[in-house]
Order: sequence, then C-alpha cells, then structure tokens
Amino acid sequence: MAFELEHDWQAHLATPRARVGERAKTHLLILLCVAWIFLGLVGHEPWKPDEAQTISIVKNMVQGQGLLVPIAAGQQSIEYPPLYYWSAAGSGKLLSGILPLHDAARLINSLWMTITLLMVGMLGRELWGVGIGRQITFIFIASIGLIASSHLLMPQVASLAGLSMGLYALALAKRRPLRAAALLGSGIGISFLATGVASALIVLITMALLPILFAQWRSKSFAIVAILSLMVASPWLLAWPWLLFNAEPGHFNSWWQSSLYGSGSINHPYILRTILWYAWPALPIAAWGAWRYRASLLTKPKMQLLLVFSAASFVIIGLMFERREIQILPLLLPLAVLAGGSVETLRRGAAGALDWFGLLLFGMMGSLIWLGWFAMLTGTPAKIAERMQFLAATQEAHLNILALAAALTVTIIWLFVVANSKRSNRGALTNWAVGMTMAWGLLMTLWLPWIDNARSYKNVFEDLSKAMPAEYSCINSYGIGMAQTALLDYYTDLVIQPQSAPASYNPACDLYLIQDDSRHVRLTPGDNWQLIWSGNRALDRRESFHLFVRRE
Repeated sequence: MAFELEHDWQAHLATPRARVGERAKTHLLILLCVAWIFLGLVGHEPWKPDEAQTISIVKNMVQGQGLLVPIAAGQQSIEYPPLYYWSAAGSGKLLSGILPLHDAARLINSLWMTITLLMVGMLGRELWGVGIGRQITFIFIASIGLIASSHLLMPQVASLAGLSMGLYALALAKRRPLRAAALLGSGIGISFLATGVASALIVLITMALLPILFAQWRSKSFAIVAILSLMVASPWLLAWPWLLFNAEPGHFNSWWQSSLYGSGSINHPYILRTILWYAWPALPIAAWGAWRYRASLLTKPKMQLLLVFSAASFVIIGLMFERREIQILPLLLPLAVLAGGSVETLRRGAAGALDWFGLLLFGMMGSLIWLGWFAMLTGTPAKIAERMQFLAATQEAHLNILALAAALTVTIIWLFVVANSKRSNRGALTNWAVGMTMAWGLLMTLWLPWIDNARSYKNVFEDLSKAMPAEYSCINSYGIGMAQTALLDYYTDLVIQPQSAPASYNPACDLYLIQDDSRHVRLTPGDNWQLIWSGNRALDRRESFHLFVRRE
C-alpha cells in the first residue's frame, strides 16, 4: 500500500548525506589544482635539455627578434611554431620587473595547464556524468609523467591544452554542435601552432576516422561540426605559415619538410616501454576498464572516441615525434578519461591495493624528502647529510621560512586527507592526486635550491663571462651542445662560431671555447692556443668547458 512519511523524523530514514557536498568537493579540487599548477613554476634556472632552447627563443622575442622565426642560438631551423614562445615571451615581458625572465616566462604554463585541467574535467563529465569529471581530473594530475613535464618551458604544454580541447569538443559534438565546432577548431589550431602539423593531425585523423569506422558518427550534425571547425581552425593553420613563407621562404621550406617527414624513426616500442611507468596510475585502471567494457568498445560512441584518439596518438607520436618522454603526454588524455570512468567498477581488493600502494609510495617519498632536508640543515644523520651534499654539489643549507611553511602546509593537508579518507574506489584516486601534489610540493620547496644548483649552468657561464678578455674579435667553438649553446646565449649573449674539428678554426677569431668529455681524450685546438679558463657544473664529472686565447 502506498503511503508517505510526513513526520519530523522522515529525513532520518533517507540515505545519509555525504560528509562533503558537491560544491565543497569542487572547491577542494580547485584548491588542489591551484597548488599542483603553481608549485615548481618559479625559483629555478632553465634546465637542460628541456628548457634551454625555449628560454633562448623567449629572450630573443622579448628583445623584439625572431617573432616569426622561433630559432634558438645554435639551431639552424625551426623546430616548433611560435604560439607557446609568443605566450611565454608575453608573460616574461609583463612580469620581468618582478621575476627573472625564465620564471616570468614559465608562469604561462599556469594558463595552459588550467585550460587542460578544465577540458579534462568537462570531458569526463560529458562522457561519464556528473561527479566523474572530478575523478578524471584527480587521476590526470596524479600521473607520474605529467607532473614534471607540465612545469617546464616546453611547447608541448600548450599543445596538450589544444589536444584536450579537441577531444572534449568531439565528445560534445552531438549535444552542442556549435560550441563543439568552435572548441574543435580552436583545439586544432592551438595544437598546430604549439608543436606543428603532427599534433594537429591527431585531432584531424580522429575526426576523420570516427564517421568512417562507426555508423553512430555518420550524421549531418557531425558533418556540420567538422566543416565549421575547419573554418574556425583555418586562421590558426594559415596565418603564421603564410607570413613565414613571405618573410623567410628558406626557413618555411625547411620547417615544412621536417614537419612532413617527422623524426625519421619508428618509436612505438619506446612509447610502450615508457608508458608503463609514465601513465601510472591511469594505465592499470584504464586497462581494467578496457577489459570491463570490452563488449562496448566498438559500439558505444564514447568508447569509440577514446579508442580512435588513443590509436591516432600512438601512431602519430611514434612516427613523427622524436624519442622523448614529454611527447607521450597526449596519450595521458584518453587513458585518464577511461580510468576515471572505470574506477567504480574496480573490485574492492584491487582498489584497496592501489590505495595502499599510493599511501606507502608517497608516505615514503615525503619522509625521505623531509629526512634529506633535515640532514642538510643539521648534519644529522651524518651519512645522509654526506650523501645529500654530494647530490646537491654544495654544503650550503639556508632555512627559507616561506618554503618551509609551504612544505608543512602540503604535508599537513596530505596527512589530513589520508586520515579522513574513506577507503573506497574514488578515495584511492583522491589520495593519489593529493599524494603526488604533496611529494612534488616538497621537492619544489625543500629541495629546489639543491636540485637547481646541480642542474643549472648559470654559475659556469657567468664565470666564463667574467674570464672573457676585455677585447676580442670573435670566438671559435667545438663540441658545444645545442642546449649549452642556447644557455650560453641566455646568460652571456656570447656568439660562438662552431668548427668541424678542434684543430680547425677561423683565423680571424682570437678565442676558442671547447666543451670536453672526460670519457675521451682531452681536446685542445693546438700549441698556439693558451688555456685561460676552465669550468664545469659542480655535480658534472664528465662535461667541462675550456677557453683558450691565441698566443702572440
């Protein structure tokens, strides 16, 4: 018999409310993303190899040079289009009065990663429903390979934003075709202007293959979305190449040829090996999701979208990009989306194992980071302090109150989350995201000065600049790597003239700079050259630099 409860105690018979409401969960996610994005963006010099070329290009653009031709010192041709460099140069010029140029430029990553995380969350909500977008964002920022790559001066950060925009637009195409077309065209354009033709091809191939392979995508509305998106993308795709062709046809031709032929190698085995750790914890959960939904992989549009985007990314990255970890970033998008939508189907034992593994991993990492910091500061335990001094290449340990406060804050937040988290499938993802943010935050607050001291070229090249004679004509060079050449330009403005062999030189030059490798015989330009300076990074036992002057 139907009846209604109208007593005061009716609410007590209903399903208990969650301890944290939807709005509070969203606010907590936003706070976590802000901490994740900004920790590590400032406070360190450009690091080799990833940031060297970028900071050289940004420096030139800030000075009004190379706006159409983004070429670093030591490079002969354009590697990537200029969108990311433009944005970094704009940020650098705007904030250079407050921060060093490299820190000011690196802050632009906060904009690109905000776009990426927003697109990833909205993509999850579009494909899986309300609340799942948060889980996908958690698992995305917990990815081991993303955390360091997203905090470097690299065009791939902007490209990832464009690809995430394109993937979300394809998911949105059926429900909001006009909005999807605008986002899809912009995503194609951003990815193209960030890292070139190959990135744009990932979205374009996905858009083309979906209606070819699956009947659900063969609709008039999707055709309209595709056509409109190409119209939106056309200014992004045509403006810079047209300007470059008219201003610098030689550079345009070399860039276009390299874009068409790619890296010239097949890197798919490397991708498969690297992604085994790079995509944790998304990879094992996504693998389970693929098995769990195996019957609908080829029948449901959302599975078709993720499958085709993954396949297109894998093929294009393996054929057209060089063998670098940061190039694998696009594959994190479909893996995180599939993993976030599959986490609720995990068996409780598997979710518990993943949760405990994360707690142990990040707990151990946090403890070791704090122990290393304490040992450097106090000298106790002596063995750990000695090892830390070796790794940091310094015995200096200054107490930074702001860094210590930030480190304590992220540690307390992690402890609070772990202590109050319910052991559930979703709770495991939250713990991984907060744990990753905590570990990265500790590295970027407590250990950053020592990491920077070991990796930076600033001291070496500033010492070189001081050793330069007051008057000289030009500088011969041999063996100077591309990254070192770019950083030499950034720190000293010195222009070098590379030679084909250490004994060859331009007779008009009266200085000779050689980069040496301890694994080989010591290089000298000849008896008529006198060594006036030598230097190397404090922790670098192999690479050294030697400056010679011609004898009278």
